[in-house]
Amino acid sequence: MKLSSILRGKKRSKASNLPFANVSTAPLLDQQIQAALAKGLHYVPQQLNAGCGYSVGKQRDHNEDSLFSFSITIGSDTNNVPLGLYIIADGMGGHQHGEVASTLAMRAVAGNLLQKLLPYILNPAEPMNKSLQELMRMAFDEAQRVVRQAAPGGGTTLTAALVLGVQVTFAHIGDSRAYILRPDRRIEILTRDHSLVRRLEELGQITAQEAIVHPQRNVLYRAIGQGEVLEPDIFTTPFPQPGYILLCSDGLWGVLPEEDIFQIIGESTNLQAACQNLIAAANAAGGPDNISAILVQLFG
Repeated sequence: MKLSSILRGKKRSKASNLPFANVSTAPLLDQQIQAALAKGLHYVPQQLNAGCGYSVGKQRDHNEDSLFSFSITIGSDTNNVPLGLYIIADGMGGHQHGEVASTLAMRAVAGNLLQKLLPYILNPAEPMNKSLQELMRMAFDEAQRVVRQAAPGGGTTLTAALVLGVQVTFAHIGDSRAYILRPDRRIEILTRDHSLVRRLEELGQITAQEAIVHPQRNVLYRAIGQGEVLEPDIFTTPFPQPGYILLCSDGLWGVLPEEDIFQIIGESTNLQAACQNLIAAANAAGGPDNISAILVQLFG
């Protein structure tokens, strides 16, 4: 999808002549946001709400995860779109420079995309002829180049979500995950693990239960920095409204069942608290790996 089609497709609206003399403004409280969403109310401009958290876990002595969370809101008569970029990278344990690789990959994707997107978002007259999926591919190619050059032997998973308007473009490689969580307790895994055990499971050679305890469950056949050819999965989907997008490393999804993830999020007061509660629950379950989570909601 072209950026120009997203921005030009927004309808213009004229402000009413209202008596503003006695009106005061304040940030919306978490309870107000959730109450408005439950009632189906709409806010203009649309806004992204995000929380994030990470932990070294209970059994590691350093953190090889990296995350990035960025949201802006632009509201004007001609340009009314939210923009968000969310990234999780999990450095590959046992490989040289795993923590360096995850940081380099995360920064490469974030820097590459924002350098191209922000000028156009702030000034739609700027030429931008690439689709969002093409931009994602270019950013992942840059991450591959940087990691192979600066951290030879290092590797990392990389999962990114780019929100523009009501569309989300994902790019993914490795076994970190992106989920959609819907109010009716449906949880949908959007990404496909590029791991040996998941491939064996897909081929019917092992069961899901066997995959959980398989001795090679952490072996990846696709990752940033590993191999000459980069093959990320890239796709676009509507942002769930109502609902959430969750990005997380295997330190979270590998120890918490999906029903527990949904329950923790539903019982938390806001998205930041939800992420911290997810991290705490993963640590309480043993915390065998580094843990990262980003939770995003769109309202408006």
